[in-house]
Amino acid sequence: MQSKILKGSLFVATGAASYGLLATFVKLAYKQGYSLAEVTLSQFVLGIAGLLILTQFIPKRKDVKSAKSSIFKLAIAGTSLGATSLFYYISVQSIPVSIAIVLLMQTVWMGVVLEMILLKKLPSALKICGVVLILTGTILATNMLVETDSIAWKGIFWGLMAALSYTISVFSTNKIGLEMHPLKRTLWMLVGGFVVVASAAFPTLIHHFDPSIFWSWGILLALFGTILPPILFSIGMPITGLGLGAILSSVEIPVSVLMAFFLLNEQIGIFQWIGIVLIIATVIWMNVPRKKDA
Repeated sequence: MQSKILKGSLFVATGAASYGLLATFVKLAYKQGYSLAEVTLSQFVLGIAGLLILTQFIPKRKDVKSAKSSIFKLAIAGTSLGATSLFYYISVQSIPVSIAIVLLMQTVWMGVVLEMILLKKLPSALKICGVVLILTGTILATNMLVETDSIAWKGIFWGLMAALSYTISVFSTNKIGLEMHPLKRTLWMLVGGFVVVASAAFPTLIHHFDPSIFWSWGILLALFGTILPPILFSIGMPITGLGLGAILSSVEIPVSVLMAFFLLNEQIGIFQWIGIVLIIATVIWMNVPRKKDA
């Protein structure tokens, strides 16, 4: 049993780490002169192509015929996935990756607020305390106390929009098309996301498009952003459960920060590290199994 949980944990942690690589790849693509439109479009086009190939290998006994209504709902839900990529990649144009990933993790408390609105029920004391700690960690991690004059508020805004969009994506897809294979669910969500990305990219791409983005960065972005994570999560999450899965998913933060430190030479201050550690510790604390729910 322990070896099975360890194996599942490895899958989830690797999936989270894959997401943690994205922002650094995007920053490097920007440095080479590629545009937001080229980056996002290449990721979704190659992601859809990759999943189309992989879905051909789904065993027939596991391939449940999808209802048209489920496909349509997944595509609609996928539009928020496309918006998340757009907002997140816009944010890293003006703020460091180490700050952008912290802002994306605001999904933790945004999920609590959204749950409260939808269920019309106040969150537990544990969740309220968790929200306060995460917001405190965010203030520290984004350097708001130290560099108030040099903060790129535009980047902060788009980072928070990415978190909000991702929160909506998670909530809207949790109960849609559950009868479908995870790869097919992801495929139809990407189709919806592609519509958003293509619509946003079209005005730019009709004037200029560099196809080299597909093989220079598109493959990496599609692999680590749209292909590997859903496969790894679909294998690992049923084994680890949501609580342990959420804890392991926080691996995305240190991976993203360390990638930015080593590849982009981003400097991370002591207050930022304290904030990052506080956020990760809070996520773990909120998801540790308890004998009695808080």
